[in-house]
Amino acid sequence: MRSVEITIRGRVQGVGFRYYTLRIADEKHITGYIRNKPDGSVFIEAEGEKENIESFLMWCREGPPRARVDELIVTDCPPAGYLRFDIR
Repeated sequence: MRSVEITIRGRVQGVGFRYYTLRIADEKHITGYIRNKPDGSVFIEAEGEKENIESFLMWCREGPPRARVDELIVTDCPPAGYLRFDIR
C-alpha cells in the first residue's frame, strides 16, 4: 500500500482534469480525492497498491487530452483510509 500527495501545475483547470482523474482512479482502484487549488494547480491525495499508484502517477504526468502538465510534485504521506475517490 502507498499513499501520496500530488500537486500538478500547468493547464490543469478548465480542461476536465478532475473528472478524467476520477475515472482513472476508479479503473486503478485508487482511493482519495482531487481538488482545484486557488493558484491554478490541482491537488490529489491518493492511496492504493504500489503498482496501481505508480500507474496512476504515470497517467497524471500526461493528464487528459486538453491538459498540459508542466510540473508534478509527489510526496509520500501517511494513509488516511479513504473508501473511494472523490472530487472536492
